[in-house]
Amino acid sequence: MMPEAEAIHLIKLNNVDPRAWLADVLMRLPDHPAKRIHELLPWNWSPEIAASHAA
Repeated sequence: MMPEAEAIHLIKLNNVDPRAWLADVLMRLPDHPAKRIHELLPWNWSPEIAASHAA
């Protein structure tokens, strides 16, 4: 399996929509503190968290 496919598979295994996750992470990344980067990992991410940051 190609690395990109493995990453998408990993994201899906965490019951996360890859497109929604990537869109949210790319939007938040420029202003997100480096010491809290773990919050953006697929297994720590949820649509509810993304919605709260979008508001």
